[in-house]
Amino acid sequence: MEDQKEKTGGILMARAANLSELAGYQEGTIVSRTIIDQKTGTVTLFAFASGQRLSEHTAPYDALVYILDGEAEVIIDGQSLRVHQGEAVIMPANHPHALRAVKNFKMVLTMIRS
Repeated sequence: MEDQKEKTGGILMARAANLSELAGYQEGTIVSRTIIDQKTGTVTLFAFASGQRLSEHTAPYDALVYILDGEAEVIIDGQSLRVHQGEAVIMPANHPHALRAVKNFKMVLTMIRS
């Protein structure tokens, strides 16, 4: 039962929490924390240290990126977007995309599988 609580963000079940406080920055790396992991979709919190990146890849589903803190470069189909705290972007399914931390940033990645 504890595994399921952790997988589904037990810390958030029926209570408020500041998402930005659930993952801290660690120099030279990317920290991730799964909030929801269900057959129908996932919600994952990421904290990127400055300069860290996810290399170009594709996903079979649309994904919403919401920036909680900092600034990211999101590259979709070769087009670079600067995304800041409080902003969001949808990365369309089957389109190549990558992310880079312009400076430390935290994001929530929501993927709905359909």
